[in-house]
Amino acid sequence: METIQEIYLTNPATKKDWQRFLTSQGLDNFSSQELAAIDKTFAIYDDQGQMVGTGSIAGQTLKYLAVSAAGASKGARFNRLVSTLETTLAQDGIFHLFVFTKLQYEQSFAHVGFATLAKTSEGLILEKGLPNVASFLAALPKKPASAKQVAAVVLNANPFTKGHRYLVETAAQKNDFVYVFVVEEDQSLFTTEERLRLVQEGTSDLANVVVATGGPYMVSSLSFPAYFLKDDSQRVSYQTRLDATLFKEQIAKPLGITSRYVGTEPLSQTTDQYNQALQEVLPPEVQVELVPRMKEPTDSQQVISARTVRKAIQAGRIQDVADMLPVSSLSFIEKYLTDLQARIKKGQKIDGN
Repeated sequence: METIQEIYLTNPATKKDWQRFLTSQGLDNFSSQELAAIDKTFAIYDDQGQMVGTGSIAGQTLKYLAVSAAGASKGARFNRLVSTLETTLAQDGIFHLFVFTKLQYEQSFAHVGFATLAKTSEGLILEKGLPNVASFLAALPKKPASAKQVAAVVLNANPFTKGHRYLVETAAQKNDFVYVFVVEEDQSLFTTEERLRLVQEGTSDLANVVVATGGPYMVSSLSFPAYFLKDDSQRVSYQTRLDATLFKEQIAKPLGITSRYVGTEPLSQTTDQYNQALQEVLPPEVQVELVPRMKEPTDSQQVISARTVRKAIQAGRIQDVADMLPVSSLSFIEKYLTDLQARIKKGQKIDGN
């Protein structure tokens, strides 16, 4: 009789067995970034003690799902595995799930209740449960009926600078209504709540701008699992195009967004690739408006960068970057400088955008 049980990848022998099985099923990308995100892993064993299926949980995402078709009725192991993962998440109070996988598995997940959010030639993203993308959209403030030109800006804002303000202000001047979405992932020096607050305060005078979190639908490109790709060099291409496609189909279309504003990116190759992906995927339905980055007040050769602000926080030299920050952001940083520096000392990264 087949059994299903939680396994622990901290055990070298178990991990080796797990990787051997996944490799036999065509999954052989075990990068440290992918493995570090795993919270729990389950495996199905046949009556001979051989692994015939496995699946893992990373946050609210299912990953590394694979089953052997030999010796079992079609779909039985897959259904049992997904059910176990769902039940485990439900016990932790998580009822909204995501899957990133290969195109050929779309129907398998559809049969167990998952809905496709977006797909490219390299892979797709599906979700199941509540709150879903419809719930996310329904909770957003509605645009005025008179608004014809609707734009969007997606920011991490770690923290919100005058450069971010310039980007939002540019969109607000050229459109009737602007959605500003703040990335919701807590992988930044400033928490989601803090970043959202600073963006709201820094744009409060712009009457046609509404600020909201991006929920789980607008995330940093680095967070997309890509373990099922054969080559890590495909990762950025897959991630950026899938994210752009999701925005176009699930966010822009129902909200009537016809343009998305992004800052030019001379400092980050990954972000520049992301901007290129937006330009390839979004038009003609959504035009991509590239806005030149605002320059530092004291150095016309350097653009304003949130990274520069974070380094100044680390060094305790806030006055060096005071001219780069709106009053609300500067006041917040000055008030909580000690706490922000403590986060850095505890290992919070300050690199990145």
